[in-house]
Amino acid sequence: MSHARMDDVYENPLTKRYASAAMSYVWSADKKFSTWRRIWLALAESEQELGLDISDEQLEEMRNNLTNINYEYAEEMEKQLRHDVMSHIHAWGEQCPKARPVIHLGATSCFVVDNTEQIQMHESLVLVHQKVLVLMSRLAEFAMEHRSRPTLGFTHYQPAQLVTVGKRASLWLQDFMMDFQHIENEMDIPLRGVKGTTGTQASFLELFDGDHDKVLNLNELVLKRLGFSQAVAVSGQTYTRKLDFFILAVLSGIAQSAHKMCTDIRLLANLKEIEEPFGKKQVGSSAMAYKRNPMRSERVCSLARYVMCLLQNTAMTHSTQWMERTLDDSANRRLVLPEAFLATDALLTICIDVISGLHVWPKVIEARVNRELPFMATENILMEAVKHGGDRQTLHEVIREHSMAAAREVKGKGNENDLMDRIRDDESFSAIHDKLNELLDPINFVGRAPEQVREFIEADIQPLLDSNVDIISSYDNGQLKV
Repeated sequence: MSHARMDDVYENPLTKRYASAAMSYVWSADKKFSTWRRIWLALAESEQELGLDISDEQLEEMRNNLTNINYEYAEEMEKQLRHDVMSHIHAWGEQCPKARPVIHLGATSCFVVDNTEQIQMHESLVLVHQKVLVLMSRLAEFAMEHRSRPTLGFTHYQPAQLVTVGKRASLWLQDFMMDFQHIENEMDIPLRGVKGTTGTQASFLELFDGDHDKVLNLNELVLKRLGFSQAVAVSGQTYTRKLDFFILAVLSGIAQSAHKMCTDIRLLANLKEIEEPFGKKQVGSSAMAYKRNPMRSERVCSLARYVMCLLQNTAMTHSTQWMERTLDDSANRRLVLPEAFLATDALLTICIDVISGLHVWPKVIEARVNRELPFMATENILMEAVKHGGDRQTLHEVIREHSMAAAREVKGKGNENDLMDRIRDDESFSAIHDKLNELLDPINFVGRAPEQVREFIEADIQPLLDSNVDIISSYDNGQLKV
């Protein structure tokens, strides 16, 4: 059977279409198998340091063949052995004939597989951490710019008291700040370390003739060579899969925040108040040429839903691990772990793009505010009229009648809200006619929203941004130059 062309086989859209080159590389075959070799080398170097008969020549041969992976040989071996780790041991041994006898000495497959996946998750979290920072910086700019722009608030997606455009954005920003804190809590991932076949380190205790201290030192040396400071205290053959759940809970949280934000943007786009960037040549619909669909925000919601669903998968995997391990986690995790990170990476890139070019339409916002504000202002008008000698009960009834009439104009006839015109024409309110415009200024109805935005960003957000300014400034067109 001939090899299929690339366009004749399925390609994962996460790598082909959505995720960044940096995140795609972390989960690539080259990264995976070169990391296996790095880990095997770290083990051999540490074993030599602790007195095992491993020569400098063998180690040098291994160092010279860390990245030139002979994939075809490994694939041929796997067809025979039906074991991916053993096939790559043989493939590396074919390139390193002198080192072949000491490759994987005392280890089990999960020594390279688990430690590599934990390294990949750590490096992926670093990329996610960086992009969340960039997104927070863009949101902070947007929130501060629009912190005093009144807009109609919604509860139950029904008109409510006024807020500001920036205050609404600060709600999105606060969600991502919480995600950022969650990321930092989970970034210091412990490796599986050097544990042996069932986690007892029995094979290494045998190699070192029962010397427990040397086994402990071996674990510490390998961790140090791999750039990590800690390993899980105990393990079976694998590290506890609960770690996967905790890590994907971070990604699920980011996906939830992104979905919420982009859903709000989609709703606001329908109201024509706020729109995501729209390219000069961009097509909104193949049939309806006038349309400006919020396709970027929709894509974020689509990817976010996928990430959120993957969390349940990791919960099932951890709960069904029998005794010291069972292999039914393997194929599952090959899909879940990389795809969760790739999808999160992609949706963060899109979110940054959307917020960086988010367009506000002030006139549309003002028109909607002005349609609803007269009803909201009636209590202020009543109180001001009472201050100028009016009778509260009498004026309340007058305002009630005018409000009902204005509502009939809006709902029954589709006309503009004429409540203020009715009050201006009513002599009962003549004492405050010259104050009506002042009483109807929308900024008087947003409470402390502008101050809340400023205080929140200055106290909680800006210190995070200031301490990571190099990361934020390195972001360019979806990639991080670090």
